[in-house]
Amino acid sequence: MAPSTLFAWLENGAPDHPALVVPNRVSLSYRRLRELADDAARALASHGIGRGERVAMVFPNGPEAILLFLAASMVGTACPLNAAYKEDEFRFYLEDVGARFLVVPPGEGEAARRAMPAGGTVIEAHLDDGGRLYLNGAEAGKRPDSLDLSAAEDVGLVLHTSGTTSRPKKVPLLNENLTTSVANIIATYELGPEDVSLCIMPLFHVHGLVASALATFGSGGTVVAPEHFSPLGFWSLMQAHRPTWFTASPTPHQLVLARLPEDRPAGTERLRFVRSCSSALSPAQMAVMEQRFGVPVLEAYGMTEASHQMSSNPLPPAPRYAGSVGRGTGVEIAIFDDSGASLPAGAAGEVVIRGRNVMHGYENNPQANADAFVDGWFRTGDQGTLDAAGYLRLISRIKELINRGGEKIAPREIDEVLEGHPAVKEAVAFGVPHPTWGEEVAAAVVLTAPATEKELLAYCRERLADFKVPKRLHFVESIPRTPTGKVQRRFVAEQLTRA
Repeated sequence: MAPSTLFAWLENGAPDHPALVVPNRVSLSYRRLRELADDAARALASHGIGRGERVAMVFPNGPEAILLFLAASMVGTACPLNAAYKEDEFRFYLEDVGARFLVVPPGEGEAARRAMPAGGTVIEAHLDDGGRLYLNGAEAGKRPDSLDLSAAEDVGLVLHTSGTTSRPKKVPLLNENLTTSVANIIATYELGPEDVSLCIMPLFHVHGLVASALATFGSGGTVVAPEHFSPLGFWSLMQAHRPTWFTASPTPHQLVLARLPEDRPAGTERLRFVRSCSSALSPAQMAVMEQRFGVPVLEAYGMTEASHQMSSNPLPPAPRYAGSVGRGTGVEIAIFDDSGASLPAGAAGEVVIRGRNVMHGYENNPQANADAFVDGWFRTGDQGTLDAAGYLRLISRIKELINRGGEKIAPREIDEVLEGHPAVKEAVAFGVPHPTWGEEVAAAVVLTAPATEKELLAYCRERLADFKVPKRLHFVESIPRTPTGKVQRRFVAEQLTRA
């Protein structure tokens, strides 16, 4: 039976086997990782932090981010936040999660400190070059001899939805949700002690935290976690650490490929597969990645509410399909129509899921829960199809569908057509209000070479039904994204239509 808490998963690692490597800083064995996490948990407990207490933390990728997440989830609830937030953003998230404790690096995190609610406690934490973890702050008491550890049914992690179609909602994930997701990912990719994961995704989101880090720890493998992702430094990391796999959203993959010196370069000798998640991977990009890396590229499907992974293309010899996010991985997946009835293979409808990795509900948001759950199934808000073999294809976010006079248009289809033009680097389609049709189609476009609106619209007319062709193109330098690389379609529309 799988361990019921994240700390228990660490017992799968051999004591002297490398667990965490932070280049140019520290290398921790499983024995030392467990010791430091336990020590940090006792330090947090000395501040009065116990089960259910929300602990916000603001750290870049690195040993502190991982150790403090483990410690906070052991004795309370971890609430990692993006260090790039501004003061008002910190204030919203700190107040929304009800955090009375904030952990930051010494002398850093000023915006978060200023945003901390009155009466809150700020704790500074730092791992020195000798591998010793220091935590200090006001009103710390004696470290307890024993810990009241969180159980499977306790909330281990609180995050917010990415807010791609609405305001961010609070997602409380139980330790059981997280450990189930860890077990599912390990099984999907057959992870083991010899695996080395290169973690380039941020640890304040489930993609980097659960897939790159926790699943690797659960398998007894090694996590290599550079403090900052740099496309320029990626290949030196590959050569130095010889990872067996890594996962990212399509944007980092694109940046890395642009600096790939040759097919199958040094550093890829031990690579077993490359994983892509958090945003749609185009079939063209997948083909280029497989050619250049020389290994299978496995597209997966995840979301915060499911503790990350819901489906994935499998390892060979099972088939993988470009444009598909694979089969359910320890998760039941179905397609429902608008009335909540299950649809047959091949029919398009809303993707719904259920499993032990899925949250029990948004916190303090009964209306959102009423909208999100139907007969025990969680409604993902994504439109898709399932084939007879159980492979899932995503069409669009339902709330992003453009409704032009009753014709439902998937904006991703328009994105892909525009991106097929040699002068277009990136495109994002969206709906704008129209007095007759309800909504009309527009798109934001990033160019790599000169092209006119007239030229691009003519290109679209050759490939799209008339009602799908954008009526206006907005040429922009870059597309706004969330920290995990997701397109903020709603904000693109608001920004450009307001201009």
